[in-house]
Amino acid sequence: MQALWTARIHRVSIIPEFDLHEDKRCVAGYRAEPLQFVLSEPPSMCRAPHAQSLGLAILLTATLSLAACASPRPIAYSGLASSSKLRPSPRGVSPKTPYQYATDVNWRRYYKTVIDPVEIYDGPDAQFPKLSPEDREQLAHYMQDEFEKELRKTFEPVERPGPSTLRIHLTLTGATPSKSVLGPLSRFDLAGGPYNAFQGVRGKEGTMTGSVIYAVEIYDGENGSLLLAEITKQYPNAMNIGASFGALNAPMAGIRKGATELAEKLTGPDRRR
Repeated sequence: MQALWTARIHRVSIIPEFDLHEDKRCVAGYRAEPLQFVLSEPPSMCRAPHAQSLGLAILLTATLSLAACASPRPIAYSGLASSSKLRPSPRGVSPKTPYQYATDVNWRRYYKTVIDPVEIYDGPDAQFPKLSPEDREQLAHYMQDEFEKELRKTFEPVERPGPSTLRIHLTLTGATPSKSVLGPLSRFDLAGGPYNAFQGVRGKEGTMTGSVIYAVEIYDGENGSLLLAEITKQYPNAMNIGASFGALNAPMAGIRKGATELAEKLTGPDRRR
């Protein structure tokens, strides 16, 4: 009798289920199904039950480890100007933005923007694992260029705050580089390939790939009142192989996504050019 070894994935939890009809646990090949992976060993492994059990244990351990390989989660950073106002985001806000402060704003009132120089957060709760000061500077400059480029498609850039103007302050609070070898390999190996494909379909973070975390604080340019503040984590699609090469390609891909999403939030697709 044949049996399947199933690893069911729900969010970041992997729950193994074994169907042990006999001591033989072999079915050739593997297939992916929604919300679960059915994995098995080649028929030849049935001749070595101990080796097969060891192989299954190694595969399960590797798959479980993938869930722990995501980059750090954003936190409510203590050193931001808006720290005292930030709260966990309400239902309906993207899980990539876990903290937010929002007011009821008619964004169509504004058609000009001032973007402050991007700040690199240096508080004790900053999240820059294995990222040099030079790399942080490079990401900050790239962030400045990308957000200015996207917002310029709709808003008139000006040098000073004033009426009908949004002042946008960006703070780079964290970034994780991609693993130079393991990142690309995890898109093809037995455990990482299906897992990353599954994460890519769900729009979730892949394994061994970098990310970027930043704060956005938007003020009324005339009276200086805070209109919106949020902390966001961005990362490339889990199956974006190109972003897994090079330490900073993934954080940069996240910055591009973040710039596009902020522009759409402030303008809507019908107002962009």
